[in-house]
Amino acid sequence: MSRFTLQDLAAIIDARAAASAETSYTRKLLDRGAEYCAKKLGEEAVETVIAAVEDDREHLIAESADLLFHLLVLLKARGVTLADVEAALAQRTQMSGLEEKAARKRS
Repeated sequence: MSRFTLQDLAAIIDARAAASAETSYTRKLLDRGAEYCAKKLGEEAVETVIAAVEDDREHLIAESADLLFHLLVLLKARGVTLADVEAALAQRTQMSGLEEKAARKRS
C-alpha cells in the first residue's frame, strides 16, 4: 500500500470541489465562503490543541487530520495551492528556524 500524502488529499479536495453540494461536504464548505472555511479551520485548531493538552493520542491524530483537511479547503477557497505553501516551506528551510524567524522580523 502506498503512503497517503497531503498532495493526495489536495487532489481529492479539488475533485470534490467540482461536485455538487448535495454530494460533497467539501463543495458545501466552499459554497459558504472563505470566511466560513477559516472559522472551521479555527475550530479544528482549537480541538487539536485541546487533544494535545489532554495528552489524548488518538484524539490528537483524528483532530490533526480534520485540521489538515480544513486547512487545504481554506487554501482552495482563497486560490492558494499546496504547492504554493510547499514552496514557502522550501524557502524557509534553507536556513535554521531561528535565522528564518529573525529575517521575517526585519521585513
